[in-house]
Amino acid sequence: MRSVRVLGAGVAAVLLVGGGAAGADAAQEPEADLAYHGAASLTSGEVDLRFTPRNHGPSAVPDATVRLRWSEPLADRQELPYGCARSGARAVLCRVGALAADEAGERIALRVQLRKAPTEVQLEIDTVWSSGAVDRNPDNDRQRVLILDTGDAYYF
Repeated sequence: MRSVRVLGAGVAAVLLVGGGAAGADAAQEPEADLAYHGAASLTSGEVDLRFTPRNHGPSAVPDATVRLRWSEPLADRQELPYGCARSGARAVLCRVGALAADEAGERIALRVQLRKAPTEVQLEIDTVWSSGAVDRNPDNDRQRVLILDTGDAYYF
């Protein structure tokens, strides 16, 4: 780190250049590793989804939000559980809540109706907010699941 002296109007100040407070703040950011595991099924255009969020740590997360996106548009009317809200034609956001380090959160279950009854739909799940926690392993909090209209459960 080097210092630069700035003089002007009879006032002297010292600025720290490089590696200052921003570097210290970055080192203090909490780190959490969020993941989602569950199952989804498709029957006649209705997707039944249930999953459990998990924080592999090392820090707790005071709150988080997960995004669920479908490859097909959702029907206009949906009955979503408390904590979930529609976000566009193909997406729903759900509040995950607080997650302690190395703990599973509350199970999230919802049923959505697609606009049409496709033979398959792809579901993408990812974290969109984690209270400022840094996830250095984001691969396991992003899931892609192909769900066929068989009524069978597809696990992720």
